Amino acid sequence: MDFDLQILNEHFPDLTDLQKERFQTFARLIAEWNEKINLISRTDIENLPKKHILHSLAIAKAMPFKDGTRIMDVGTGGGFPGIPLAILFPECGFHLVDSIGKKIKVVVDCIQKLDLDNVSAEQARAEKVPNQYDFIIARAVTQLPKFMNWMRKRVKRTAFNDLPNGILYLKGGDLREEFASIKEDPTAFPIREFFDYEEFDQKYVIHVPVDR
Repeated sequence: MDFDLQILNEHFPDLTDLQKERFQTFARLIAEWNEKINLISRTDIENLPKKHILHSLAIAKAMPFKDGTRIMDVGTGGGFPGIPLAILFPECGFHLVDSIGKKIKVVVDCIQKLDLDNVSAEQARAEKVPNQYDFIIARAVTQLPKFMNWMRKRVKRTAFNDLPNGILYLKGGDLREEFASIKEDPTAFPIREFFDYEEFDQKYVIHVPVDR
């Protein structure tokens, strides 16, 4: 299946030919794997470029990572948001984690076929991963207070990006109760301000700075 990735070109006009090729290949691989493993809704596959790849890249609009940034993607599933961001930021290091082995199998296959040398993948519970990272990214794997309890100790203290080190979380809906239940001061970036599509109404990139 070929996907029209014009939507990516519109919002990221500086993509190289290699990056465009990798996004196209990634979309195709996810569609192929989705026939075997339920990674995303079967009815949603035609909307993969917008609702999954572009959605992942909203993090890049909120936080354009500087070279050398190290990022862990928690509950990556089929590689979202980690692989799209790794394609966009080839000089950053990404570690993709999921507790489900068959999903990590998909991620490893994508990494190999895309020839991404800045990405590693591991079947593990993220809170058990011993390393520390500049940023932890995820797509709404659980309630934010629970996620913060898991991930605070995984964030490095020393920062060099424009935003303080911490969590970058893709989530939607009314977030006031979750925000009130954590000690940090989060910022919600409306994705509709980055990409003007109704699918992104009330969806956010949430940045939570972590200063232990």
